[in-house]
Amino acid sequence: MSFEVILPSSSFEILKSKIESRTAKIGVIGMGYVGLPLALLFSEQKLAVTGFDIDPNKVDVLEAGGSYIYRIATTEIQAARSNGFTATADYAGIAIMDAIIICVPTPLNEHHEPDLRYITETARAIAPHLRAGQLVSLESTTYPGTTEEVLVPILERDNPRGLKAARAGGDGKDLFYVVFSPEREDPGNDTVARRDIPKVIGGLDARAGELGALLYGSIFNRTVPVSTPAAAEMTKLLENIYRCVNIALVNELKLLCLRMGINIWEVIEAAKTKPFGFQPFYPGPGLGGHCIPIDPFYLSWKAKEFDFQTRFIELAGEVNGHMPYFSVKAVAEALNRHKKPINGAKILVLGLSYKKDIDDLRESPSLTIIELLQKRGAIVSYNDPYFPTVGHGRHYALDMTCTPLDNLGQYDCVIIVTDHSDYDYPRIVREAQLVVDTRNATKGIDSPNIVRC
Repeated sequence: MSFEVILPSSSFEILKSKIESRTAKIGVIGMGYVGLPLALLFSEQKLAVTGFDIDPNKVDVLEAGGSYIYRIATTEIQAARSNGFTATADYAGIAIMDAIIICVPTPLNEHHEPDLRYITETARAIAPHLRAGQLVSLESTTYPGTTEEVLVPILERDNPRGLKAARAGGDGKDLFYVVFSPEREDPGNDTVARRDIPKVIGGLDARAGELGALLYGSIFNRTVPVSTPAAAEMTKLLENIYRCVNIALVNELKLLCLRMGINIWEVIEAAKTKPFGFQPFYPGPGLGGHCIPIDPFYLSWKAKEFDFQTRFIELAGEVNGHMPYFSVKAVAEALNRHKKPINGAKILVLGLSYKKDIDDLRESPSLTIIELLQKRGAIVSYNDPYFPTVGHGRHYALDMTCTPLDNLGQYDCVIIVTDHSDYDYPRIVREAQLVVDTRNATKGIDSPNIVRC
């Protein structure tokens, strides 16, 4: 008896077969805080993955088995290399990929409007190498509609083969497939494994959604399909706006509690003992990271297209945006009580990264605080174990070198902006003339030279 082997005929079936058999080649564009961990996750599962980046320095480091992100050990890169992981700046390699995942930045411009140039430039770089039967996934956080209104039109217009994105009701051989699947990275979070973070996926059509679920299901323990890319884009915004609004709430309550002589940290600790209906959020000197300070503005900008004002969201952004200014004011008032002007004062900023124990400067309030202190005439130094130097970025130009913590008494004020675990806070309080604590890092330490704000 003989059996006839029926081979997959359509581009959808071919790609589905490759993903199911774990022979699909995967390209991840953008080897930063999102793309590199994702590429490593694919590599851990013995899937063929290539990292693409326009920065040749990153490519060289990865090809040499090194790491430029503190929380990713060189041993992880070397293990991936042994599994076949490669990195390149040559986008011609896109042509042999079966799935292309875009993980590029989506910052705001100087007018707090979406800056999509990294997405559009990446789309234009992909298009000449696009072929039928490829899956393209966008992970960069953005406003609802970006995938369908920005990414897909460029890919369709600029590819030389006349390929079209697969849409509901459409058919044909010259198709590629598109999904939006928002990244959910949480730098510094060691309690939840990356594989255990559910992956939301919105396909341009049902076939794309199925392919996306199969692809991400090979590395994530759970996938969460939604009906459209826009629904997935809005999901990501909701997650981060939820945090933004609640952080703004506790920041505003902190300002009130300071006037009332109440310890907001004590209040939060007491409130979180309630076993239902409450989730603790914590105040600070401002928001940082790529998502929470930026995402609300993406949605507010898009909402204007529909003649809708997101007043609640904009108010939260206003409250959080004020916190670095409040922190500098607290330093000035604390110095004043010590009969010292802020103009000419020697001030040490502890911590540059936007959250503790990571090497990430994106939108960090520390950078704003340093610049505000300098504008008021202070002589500012910083210490951060993760940054021996800090130079220029999108919103800062500091050119500073990390100062060792060996003579704290020379400073008129030490301000704790990022509460790294490496710091010896009892020693800092003991040796410094004045400590302004924006993170409750000195909890349990009783000293007249501490100002908590």
